[in-house]
Amino acid sequence: MEITIREDDPRRPEIAELLTLHATTARAQSPPESAHALDIEALCAADITFWAAWDETGVLGFGALKELTLGHGEIKSMHTVAAQRGRGVGARILAQIVAEAQRRGYARLSLETGSMEFFAPARALYARAGFRTCAPFASYREDPNSVYMTLDLPA
Repeated sequence: MEITIREDDPRRPEIAELLTLHATTARAQSPPESAHALDIEALCAADITFWAAWDETGVLGFGALKELTLGHGEIKSMHTVAAQRGRGVGARILAQIVAEAQRRGYARLSLETGSMEFFAPARALYARAGFRTCAPFASYREDPNSVYMTLDLPA
């Protein structure tokens, strides 16, 4: 089955359902003050580009890129449908986001994810792509429930 990744609308019913599941699941792992998943309307903001991965069975996952400054982007709300994990969906979405950040001329791409075991596969995916842990960025603060990661992008 061929996987297609395209810019999409988080309000599309199939995506909105998956986004709700993502937010509910992620927030269940973290205290409220440490949960940073964006809701559907926030993902529709002008400074965010949202992609979804599809095949003939439906939506497989999604990810978003938020512009923090002209040279710095943040990965937001990456998620792969549980039954689709292991197919490389997350890696392909991540590659799309990294490519777009490079196309925009960003020097750096960062993210926040949970420190709990539940988020270990996500941290491993980012590490395989070259991300390394870093200090909090943008408006984030030190938090034992968060891991901050960054990737320096070539000029």
